[in-house]
Amino acid sequence: MEISTGIHTIGSTVKLPFFSQVPLLSKLNYPLHNSPSSLHSTPQVPFKWRHKFSTTPALSDDTTSSLSVATGPDDAAASVSDDLSFVVKKKAMDLSSDLKGTSIFLIGMNSAMKSMIGQVIADSLRYYYFDSDSVVEEAAGKDSSGRSLKERDEDGFRDSETEVLKQLSSMVRLVVSAGNGAVQSATNLALLRHGISVWIDVPLDMIAKELIGDDDQSPMSNISSPDSFSVALARLTKLYEEHKGGYATADATISLQRVASKCAYDDFEHVTAEDMALEVLNEIEKLTRVKKMMEQAGRPF
Repeated sequence: MEISTGIHTIGSTVKLPFFSQVPLLSKLNYPLHNSPSSLHSTPQVPFKWRHKFSTTPALSDDTTSSLSVATGPDDAAASVSDDLSFVVKKKAMDLSSDLKGTSIFLIGMNSAMKSMIGQVIADSLRYYYFDSDSVVEEAAGKDSSGRSLKERDEDGFRDSETEVLKQLSSMVRLVVSAGNGAVQSATNLALLRHGISVWIDVPLDMIAKELIGDDDQSPMSNISSPDSFSVALARLTKLYEEHKGGYATADATISLQRVASKCAYDDFEHVTAEDMALEVLNEIEKLTRVKKMMEQAGRPF
């Protein structure tokens, strides 16, 4: 983990100079608005999670007074969500000065939850959000048959993934959701050390259900069966076993199961992106505190 310093700014807009200088990212036409988190794209969110996630505006002086008063079950749920969003943003504000613009890399198996966590953190810290796999695929485009780069040239995809990580790791104030295989090479692991890496550990059965679309109201849904679930789970388990050694090198690990237990949820699917984001920020706070103590201990009297 490295704590970065410095950031290119023009007024209130963060300037990302690499857009016009690097081969892959220069192909992407991301808008540069005053809100860094506006760079992210909306993930494909399972239907059952949609009511739990929303991007909230920046904190203002009257945030606490703007929280609604609960008048019924739905209002109560909304009030709890608002309260948690406020807590996440307050934690991000308290942490911001110690972070000094250090980028955050989320690793682990791809899932809508990991993407949502990244977006919540980026929104709270006023960072830019990137999904490294999406950057590679958008830059490469699809071939005439509609196949993605990963489908038609996995080695080429991995080389491009490393190039994207190299470019992103040289920048500050980013939250990057890295792909499944971002930890496959020593080069990539070294690049992740330029920021703070956090393993988002989501149960594989939840990801398998997401892949096959177990809810017919989800935009990702299709006709599924127990067999298709078993196949998806087996494939994910194989990938997980291949990559877990790399995931374990992260500076911190946030387990959805442990967060569910801490929050006293009786169902893993009750865990929200805000619950997870708060745990990520808590762990990052511990890391920055330890680093500061080590630096102070090393100073001469």
